[in-house]
Parts: sequence; structure tokens; C-alpha cells
Amino acid sequence: MGDRKQARDEEFQSFVIGRWPRLMRTAFLLTGEQHAAEDLVQSTLEQAYVAWRRVGSADDPEAYVRRVMINAHARKHRRRLREFLAPKDDSGLVREIADTGDRIAQAEDRNALLKALAQLPPRQREAVVLRYWEDLTETQTAEAMGCSVGSVKSNAAKGIAKLRAIPGLADIVTQGGRK
Repeated sequence: MGDRKQARDEEFQSFVIGRWPRLMRTAFLLTGEQHAAEDLVQSTLEQAYVAWRRVGSADDPEAYVRRVMINAHARKHRRRLREFLAPKDDSGLVREIADTGDRIAQAEDRNALLKALAQLPPRQREAVVLRYWEDLTETQTAEAMGCSVGSVKSNAAKGIAKLRAIPGLADIVTQGGRK
């Protein structure tokens, strides 16, 4: 029995090491603060560890964990805790190396984009982050958000429209977004 637990622990550890950067990026984009993102990922991974037998055997464990994270973030937001996506100065912003082909991460004015995302309602922000920053399909985004594909399309379209309406961001959104 000890060998199975050790193997499960090693599998979980490998999962965490491989997914940590991407989970942190998503959490940061949802919360807007480094410490809040770390807390969100940590609490999500605690839940995943407890249920690792079920999570690890899922078709897509990363999608399962992402869904747990979105749900945890949504529960926190429903309590009406205010979150600010971008601090007044950029000292607390996460510095990441852009993924190949990730145009939004390569944008010159990342701070402006983060401030613009902060202005979006939570569901629109989730849809935009998951669809365009995490590059999930509409179906994957709907699963992560716990809603229909139509809701994803609607929230993402409204969010992108609001971002395009912000002066100076139109070029960034057009380059990074889908038509």
C-alpha cells in the first residue's frame, strides 16, 4: 500500500511541477495579484491532491484542475471581495517569458492590457483569459467555467468588444484575438 501512495504522490508532484507556471499565469490573470494567485493555485492543488485518484485518472487532469480553480475563484468573487487586476505600480506584476506565438504576452504595453482586463466583469474576464490567453477551445472554456458554449461566446465577444473600445488597446486585441 505504501508503494501505491508513493507512486500517486510522485505522479501528483510531477503534475504540479509541469503545470505550475501555466496555473500561476491563469490564476494571476483572474485575480490580478501575485499573492492572491499563489493562494488560489495552492488551494486548488490542495483540493486536487485530496482527490488525486479521481483527478489523475481523468481524461484531462489539467482541465479538471483548471475547473476547480475557476470554481474557487468564482466562489470567492461571489462573496463580493474586490479584486484589482493590476496594481497602481507594476512592482507586483508577474514577469513571465512569453510562449511562442502568445501575442498578448508579447504586447508592448502589457500593463495597459492588465488594467483593461481589470475593468471587465468577472465572467467576461474569465472567458477572455481562458479563450485568448490560455488558448482553450470554446468547449474547453465552457467546461472550465461551468457554462454553455453560447455563454462563453457571448462573454468573450462582449469582453473583447470592451477591450477594443479602450483607446490604444484596439491593436493589441486585434493582433491577439480571434475574428
